[in-house]
Amino acid sequence: MPDVLGNFEQAVLLALWQPTTELGKQGYGRAVLKEVQARLGHKVSAGAVYATLDRLESKRLLSSRTEVGGVTRDNRSRRYYKIEREGFAALREARAASERLWAGVRLPAKGMA
Repeated sequence: MPDVLGNFEQAVLLALWQPTTELGKQGYGRAVLKEVQARLGHKVSAGAVYATLDRLESKRLLSSRTEVGGVTRDNRSRRYYKIEREGFAALREARAASERLWAGVRLPAKGMA
């Protein structure tokens, strides 16, 4: 069984998957960064997101393609990322692992601990 995804890896993949954003199932790095920050509720470094995107791609959980930018981007290219089938499987496994971890656990009422 492959390693279960860490929380940050999950946040990056979920940022790409989130159908309610303009990202849909693919997006570029800066948009992924903004979605991860919104999802986690705090600032994260762009380097951490790009390193995670590279790591997830090397694990074959996502793929990327580069497109040449238009006039508005001064012809600078942009790299787009897309979740692969293995990425969705890894997200399902991470969610199942978390549910197994918490199965049967009842936390004390608020203010009791």
